[in-house]
Amino acid sequence: MENFVLDTSVFTNPDVYETFGEKDQLGAVENFIHLAIHSGANFYMPSSVYDEMLKMVELGPFSAEFEMVVKIRSPRKYNVRIPSEVLYELIEEIRHRINKGLRIAEEHAKEAGKLTEVDVGKVINRLREKYREALRQGIIDSREDVDVLLLAFELDGTIVTADEGLRRWADKVGIKFINPKNFRGILESLIKHKSATK
Repeated sequence: MENFVLDTSVFTNPDVYETFGEKDQLGAVENFIHLAIHSGANFYMPSSVYDEMLKMVELGPFSAEFEMVVKIRSPRKYNVRIPSEVLYELIEEIRHRINKGLRIAEEHAKEAGKLTEVDVGKVINRLREKYREALRQGIIDSREDVDVLLLAFELDGTIVTADEGLRRWADKVGIKFINPKNFRGILESLIKHKSATK
């Protein structure tokens, strides 16, 4: 039986939740619940991710059903063992990104020194964008990301996320992941396969 570990992006990213045939999050949640119940798969979400999702998605009448279908469970952090090489790679990547961020800041500081006060504001905005991109894009950068990664590692599960960093690090660690835009199709295929084998 397949174990899916869900990230908030399944229900908060419009490009993803609209694949469930709905223009709003609540309709997507309702359709997901219906498909999940009949799929025969297991669904998990770390409690930190669930808390984060609840800040962005009002489950309303589907709250109890969601918790019935999706097991809210944190990884067993003290029991999960990951290769030390992963930690070394993470530290090396963070160091590289910090250095890249510093170079970006230096370039923009030099540019700002030559400008009027009005133009300095524009430079600062560009600095923020490039700095954020250099430091955060393509890396696991939150406790929630780590919880998803560890839980999927522990359960030998498949991560469902639109987060580029989480997908990249899942690949490094050898964790299965799927494109969340295909999630509905995968659930429908599981349902067809399940009914065909009865």
